Amino acid sequence: MRLRRHGDDARMRIFFATDIHGSERCFRKFLNAGKFYNADYLVLGGDITGKVLVPIIRERGGFRCDYNDRSYSGLSESERADLEGLIRDNGQYPIVGEYDELKALTDEEERENAFRRVVLDSIAHWVQLAEDRLRGSGVRCFITPGNDDYKEIDDALQGSDVVEYVEGRCVALDDDHEMITTGYSNITPWRSPRELTEDELQRYVERMASSVANPAHMIAVLHPPPFGTELDKAPEIDEEFRVQMEGGQPKMTSVGSTAVRAVLEEYQPLLGLHGHVHESRAAQRLGRTTCINPGSEYTTGTLLCAIVSVRGDRVDYQFVAG
Repeated sequence: MRLRRHGDDARMRIFFATDIHGSERCFRKFLNAGKFYNADYLVLGGDITGKVLVPIIRERGGFRCDYNDRSYSGLSESERADLEGLIRDNGQYPIVGEYDELKALTDEEERENAFRRVVLDSIAHWVQLAEDRLRGSGVRCFITPGNDDYKEIDDALQGSDVVEYVEGRCVALDDDHEMITTGYSNITPWRSPRELTEDELQRYVERMASSVANPAHMIAVLHPPPFGTELDKAPEIDEEFRVQMEGGQPKMTSVGSTAVRAVLEEYQPLLGLHGHVHESRAAQRLGRTTCINPGSEYTTGTLLCAIVSVRGDRVDYQFVAG
């Protein structure tokens, strides 16, 4: 752990990204960012796992797969490996098997069990990557799951001496600044694994915030953005998940958390780092708090991020895409 000295000359540099949803390419870029951007801290703010299984069928003449409106057939082992890499870079999970093995995945329970297995394997692989890349570098790496992530992945994240699992915790970054973190969100239409009512979420975040020695220098990594800001605008959907249109364009609405906004307005931390709403890449002040959502374009392998410099009670930031 590096603790910087107290004083006006002390500066820390945070690389913040979120919502990479299983993209191998985005995660590797995240790990490389410490050295590339001279960051002291890497922070991955939730929704780190993917959502889709892609079957690759093993046949006598090679491998066959339908992916991204393209049909692959007769693939060699090396060509299959290349395709698997493409699928992983896009945040999805290839699964290889005979036709009858993969046909069993049409059963919902079988598919869910298979999906959980590949997700857990992926997270274990990522933790190993982080340990290999960051051990001895002096860069601290903080990762929290988000509302979309299975709770089973927590064991792999907690078992590392390089990756710091920070869900529900307050950690010291330096002599002056502490960080609180949660990947839980307010209730969504998708009933994801980590959701709380606004009252529950507010109590949960306030428990962390109340333990901070100096809230004025607090950094709050809260996955959902504050409600009613430029950080939480998403297309409005109905009960059937259909996007509502207005004037030929998607009708936008606020989907952030009133609890997060209430805590930020009460404690007025120095910095709020958020995600959850991919479309709302933005920064906005709430009182003295600088709130940032870097957005997400993980499906293209593009890592959207914010580079934040903190010096005492001053915050400077820059949005970067890579």
